[in-house]
Amino acid sequence: MLLTITTTARPATDLGLLLHKHPERVQEFGQSFGTATVFYPEAGDERCTAALLLEVDPIALVRSRGKSSPDFSLSQYVNDRPYAASSLLAVALADVFRTARAGRCKARPELPGTPLPLELRLPALPCRGGPELAARLFKPLGWEVDAQALPLDEGFPEWGPSRYVRLTLRGTARLADALNHLYVLLPVLDDGKHYWIAPDEVDKLIRAGEGWLHGHPERGLISRRYLGRRWALARTALARLAELGDETEEQLEPAVEEDAPAGESAADEAAAAEAEAQGDAAAEAEVQGDAPPAEAEAEVQGDAPVEEAPKRTPLNVTRREAVLAKLEELGAVSVIDLGCGQGELVGALLARPRFARVGGMDVSSMALTIAARKLRLDRMPDSKRARLTLFQGALTYTDKRLSGYDAAVLMEVIEHVDPPRLAALENVVFGHARPHHVLVTTPNIEHNVRYEFLTGLRHPDHRFEWTRAEFAAWAARVAGQYGYRVAFEPVGEDDPEVGPPTQMGVFTRDQRS
Repeated sequence: MLLTITTTARPATDLGLLLHKHPERVQEFGQSFGTATVFYPEAGDERCTAALLLEVDPIALVRSRGKSSPDFSLSQYVNDRPYAASSLLAVALADVFRTARAGRCKARPELPGTPLPLELRLPALPCRGGPELAARLFKPLGWEVDAQALPLDEGFPEWGPSRYVRLTLRGTARLADALNHLYVLLPVLDDGKHYWIAPDEVDKLIRAGEGWLHGHPERGLISRRYLGRRWALARTALARLAELGDETEEQLEPAVEEDAPAGESAADEAAAAEAEAQGDAAAEAEVQGDAPPAEAEAEVQGDAPVEEAPKRTPLNVTRREAVLAKLEELGAVSVIDLGCGQGELVGALLARPRFARVGGMDVSSMALTIAARKLRLDRMPDSKRARLTLFQGALTYTDKRLSGYDAAVLMEVIEHVDPPRLAALENVVFGHARPHHVLVTTPNIEHNVRYEFLTGLRHPDHRFEWTRAEFAAWAARVAGQYGYRVAFEPVGEDDPEVGPPTQMGVFTRDQRS
């Protein structure tokens, strides 16, 4: 299978700098399912073309897939994978052009941010939806789309078209954006992947779709197909896109090796993530070796790096920082995160030595497994590990493990509880655990009108979202019932008309209680 990338921006050989592959070399990169080769059919000042040729080894593909084939029983012997662009090509592209996808170029730091006239060609692409679907996916991204259906057999035109198209995209874009468009949309067009789709695929989608997927009119279809029609994962991805726009919701989990079998352990996945990070560093080193002498000299004399526009801080980061600042202001030394999810706040608490005792509880065992991996529990120093307690539990049942902390945090948790069960949560947290302080954050539904593409609530699992008045009334009732006083603080930009995106209640237990 073949992909070619052509530019006519002079000097066109800058394409080699952006791809981190020297135009005068033929380079091969081993994949678990074959070999990816990068070469340049043409390389001049006025026009330059880079080609990525992926030769699939059918035997290696069968071995790497094991029994995870999504197709019929003969698919491991008879299939189109060696010949048609698919998720195999997307994975090879992500590996070979890893640094280019990230928009980095040490030799010319300003170059990745420059839009270029590009032409992308894929001679054979499985497209379940035909040329029309290809146009629906790529045109909103600014591409001129030429998608031609390929016949089943040129000798028998009456048989009609096949499910394959010859795709050519033309437009002006940053190379990193173009590569990320292909990385996401190739398996979407094919409507299939060659590897097991794990929950961390949501992170990969959000990462690769940053800046464009949130506003795409077909983001629902893209999310469903990219995630293998696993509806729970697709709903999670859409909710994150709706809430945060083109900003990532959290520090994304390091990508796991994409052809990993379904039974791979969390430890193996962590090792794969570390190996990928090391591979990225190796690719960076390779770039320096590949840079032509003229470009290397330009780096020494070179232009000053282009100053980037300041980026908005994602709401989840703002929220986490607000909670941490308030905990420090309150003088808390021991803190428990109730509904800790994948451990972002727990990790931030552990990074601050002043918090001598840190707890994390969640009802989801999967979330706790991911938290353990992100926190690197297996390699955590003993002194830090001694400060941490992670456990599974439900906030609607009394649990002695929740007691004894200076402060408890319910960060974006209460809206996931069915209203009839809120009373049980209140009793567990405020009646039995009774920490000195309780911090509660929850979405302000009044602010939802500021999210252009949001319909309904911010997350499909939200049972409700409150206005500022509704949250204040609930908090005042709970504080009065359990002997606390409460103050309110905005989190995020406090819109003069609809208020902040997140509202925070700070409960402090009365000394007499």
